Amino acid sequence: MSFQGYLDTIKSKTGKGPEDFQRLADQKGYAENGRLKPGVKAGQIVGWMKDEFNLGHGHAMAIYALLSGKRKPGDA
Repeated sequence: MSFQGYLDTIKSKTGKGPEDFQRLADQKGYAENGRLKPGVKAGQIVGWMKDEFNLGHGHAMAIYALLSGKRKPGDA
């Protein structure tokens, strides 16, 4: 599955797109301007995604990749 495919599945499951997760991460204190703050670990984001959005590990890691800047919407 492509990265964009992960994001599409997440949106269909949660109703939230990349910009929503970036805003929510800012509000939670994990990120600033949609990018993770130094010291925020993947496990923190994965736990948040699993607890609040019932996402599996792979989809939660896609959100981590988005917030960390490793991937962006539209990536294959």
